Amino acid sequence: MYVQEFGSECQQPNQRRVYLSYLDSVKYFRPDVKTVTGEALRTFVYHEILIGYLEYCKLRGFTSCYIWACPPLKGEDYILYCHPEIQKTPKSDKLREWYLSMLRKAVKENVVVALTNLYDHFFVSTGECKAKVTAARLPYFDGDYWPGAAEDMIYQLQQEDGMKQHKKGATKRAITKRALKASGQADLSGNASRDLLLMHKLGEMISPMKEDFIMVHLQHACSHCCILMVSGNRWVCKQCKNFQLCDKCYESEQKHEYRDRHPINQMDKHVLYLVEINDLPVDTKDKDEFLESEFFDTRQAFLSLCQGNHYQYDTLRRAKHSSMMILYHLHNPTAPAFVTTCNVCQHDIEAGQGWHCETCPDYDVCNACYKKEVGISHPHKLTNQLSNERDAQNKEARQFRVQQLRKMLDLLVHASQCRSPNCQYSNCRKVKGLFRHGMLCKIRASGGCALCKKMWYLLQLHSRACKESQCTVPRCRDLTEHIRRLQQQSDSRRRAAVMEMMRQRAAEVAGNSG
Repeated sequence: MYVQEFGSECQQPNQRRVYLSYLDSVKYFRPDVKTVTGEALRTFVYHEILIGYLEYCKLRGFTSCYIWACPPLKGEDYILYCHPEIQKTPKSDKLREWYLSMLRKAVKENVVVALTNLYDHFFVSTGECKAKVTAARLPYFDGDYWPGAAEDMIYQLQQEDGMKQHKKGATKRAITKRALKASGQADLSGNASRDLLLMHKLGEMISPMKEDFIMVHLQHACSHCCILMVSGNRWVCKQCKNFQLCDKCYESEQKHEYRDRHPINQMDKHVLYLVEINDLPVDTKDKDEFLESEFFDTRQAFLSLCQGNHYQYDTLRRAKHSSMMILYHLHNPTAPAFVTTCNVCQHDIEAGQGWHCETCPDYDVCNACYKKEVGISHPHKLTNQLSNERDAQNKEARQFRVQQLRKMLDLLVHASQCRSPNCQYSNCRKVKGLFRHGMLCKIRASGGCALCKKMWYLLQLHSRACKESQCTVPRCRDLTEHIRRLQQQSDSRRRAAVMEMMRQRAAEVAGNSG
């Protein structure tokens, strides 16, 4: 399970919110029996795990959790590589019901306060809700449906403005007075018109599938401002179910004229009773030990680790082996993660059957190429891996190799910024030479140039970890942008598949009604 946790240190609207982005499993649970309630024991256990996680988030001070009930595309894996053939991919409605049945249990156990959806909470103002319909209130999660759809819409609106296809006042005509009133907006001036137009279009897109965007309230929400209450008091109406106000909205309510108080448009007004809120923890940080590993940072990194090493889950035997290997990588982050590849013939090198450079951490040659001495023009000494097999298993030796690589990456950053012709670092000129070689080389890495391959290897390692928006290392931003585009393409395919599913569903409904 992959989640995004935005703690108390984050700014609004993401503050104290959790997004359950990906969940995956393989069907090997035993015993394969049903519980007394009629559901599979596997489902019961997984539901308990999720409820336990939600309860843990609530105790830490989180206020809400968001779930997009979207099954994976046909032929794609979410987290685990290669599912068993007997396992079927659930349809959207079945997956949604799986989540909702779990959440209904959580409501009974007082873990979840209320259930709603993204559309009902943020896109419409019903009843006595006075919160404005604006994109500034929507929590922004990486890989979620609405941010990608909103970015596409904003781009389209910018293109339309640039081509001047719309006449003056078209924005006002695109939104009806009824929609304007429902949104809580008073006018369509300036940026408010663009914001409202965006929300209006997004709402039209999300409305048909709103039940798939589940919003879980771990704390009570104010009926006026819709903010989830974390401290102070709740003012509860015992006659109206789920009507409650925060301190700020209650004070504002008391200043209103009698006819405008709760409930509006009724002669008899209801009394609000005070309920003290148990203050949430100030700090939402997890107190458990933090295990850091680059292969578990993102879903794609984990999937790439499994694909590169053939950690498959299509049979029980492979699933057991893959799980043990994944645990090994988690607890041994400095150990080599992938099979070593020969720099000459590009074939995998079996353990103890190759030669490694004592100076360059990324240069290895297999026994066959070493004996032939074909294409080996390496300037440094090569050591037989068999003689170093015992040392390679030593933790200190592995850490030393990682330190070497980190020094090279630090030198890469230094050389990209250094402008001194007489730099004190002896290897600085060598790295600058690699930069120049990469610009002038006609063979390139794809053609077999060893220097270009080495340079690309270092640049790719650097770009994966780099967080600088203005990084000076050559091609860093290009490589980062390439990875981002690949993720965007994956998200776009996911959204397109959802839209196609909705079109098919609408066509079926129209056909049945006809």
